Amino acid sequence: MMQMLAAGGMAVLTDGQRSADDDNPRGYYEWERIKQLPQDPACIAEAEGKAVKVISQLLFALPGAYDCRIIFMERPLAEVVASQVEMIRRRGTSGAALSQAVLIAALQSHLNQVNASLQHRPNILLCRVEYHQVLRDPMCASETVQQFLHQTLDIASMAQQVNQSLYRCRTEGTVFPKE
Repeated sequence: MMQMLAAGGMAVLTDGQRSADDDNPRGYYEWERIKQLPQDPACIAEAEGKAVKVISQLLFALPGAYDCRIIFMERPLAEVVASQVEMIRRRGTSGAALSQAVLIAALQSHLNQVNASLQHRPNILLCRVEYHQVLRDPMCASETVQQFLHQTLDIASMAQQVNQSLYRCRTEGTVFPKE
């Protein structure tokens, strides 16, 4: 989504600290300073008018003094877990010694808490975007995002950023047309 937003002409806040790798061959659009949000909520002011990637755990720390539009990417949790397992394997490190079912349940519980929290935040507008919908119809997803953001974006360029060959951790039975 960050690549789509950048291609569409939206300013994105990144620091370039993480370079492309096997897990993300097109690079990372991250801003390390956002990890300080719980300790320094005012750091979000640097993102005003820009897109910044924020992991769901940090959404609780968004200060009420700022209006935020959140594009919440939703992906089947089994795929999220499989992707994390594969990333850990590639890096030769180890993750939590928990079953896939336990990890999925923990993630679902976390998402339930995030969703409950966001519902009660009048300064936050939320647009949920399904990962598979982006893959199926990137043009429609780009149009949805443009409408949500109330900005003129190059939706054709946004849609061109979607590369189905990078969709490697699929749940059983998920099939999309070849590019």
